[in-house]
Amino acid sequence: MTTAGTPVVRILLADDHALVRRGVRLILDREADLQVVAEAGDGAEAVAVARGQDVDLAVLDITMPRMTGLQAARELGALKPDMRVLILTMHDNEQYFFQALRAGASGYVLKSVADRDLVTACRAAVRDEPFLYPGAVTALIRHYLDRVRHGEERPEQVLTPREEEVLKLVAEGHSSKEIAELLFISVKTVHRHRANLLHKLGLRDRLELTRYAIRAGLIEP
Repeated sequence: MTTAGTPVVRILLADDHALVRRGVRLILDREADLQVVAEAGDGAEAVAVARGQDVDLAVLDITMPRMTGLQAARELGALKPDMRVLILTMHDNEQYFFQALRAGASGYVLKSVADRDLVTACRAAVRDEPFLYPGAVTALIRHYLDRVRHGEERPEQVLTPREEEVLKLVAEGHSSKEIAELLFISVKTVHRHRANLLHKLGLRDRLELTRYAIRAGLIEP
């Protein structure tokens, strides 16, 4: 589909709040070159939708049930390397910002200024150009200077993507059987991942795993 010869960017929008999706959709659909072709209520649904839909760009919230936007971004990058991803979030948070970059996101847009920045960010993403709000640029420069000053970067990530998935689901209160069904793995494998999590993080039980998941931004407190 094209408009006056301009290819239309097909967008997948994922946010667990229907009102937010509606507002964002209004911003995007009024542009001739942008069209929301699919919506999802969480990261897992976004990945499932992307498997069966022809989508150019995914716009993902960070904090969603079952699978966060950051986890979904990694999944989508592996599933469809040519698809671009934007993180649209209420969190003006350096930790989330750097995690988004590591997850393969092309940009990081704050919901508070979505009406100003989102359209520009979408167009930049499909041109394979990064989009960063001013505070993120400042954080990126400070991070780079800190790395130079200390001569090295902090270790990438303690947990593997699969361990992070299990941690999120454990913290959300799912049983081992439910986690196994959601991730298409055996209960025995879930138990192994949980044991690895406790060992790696130096924690003792589900409660401490839940506290860690809140600090890591995997679930809301």
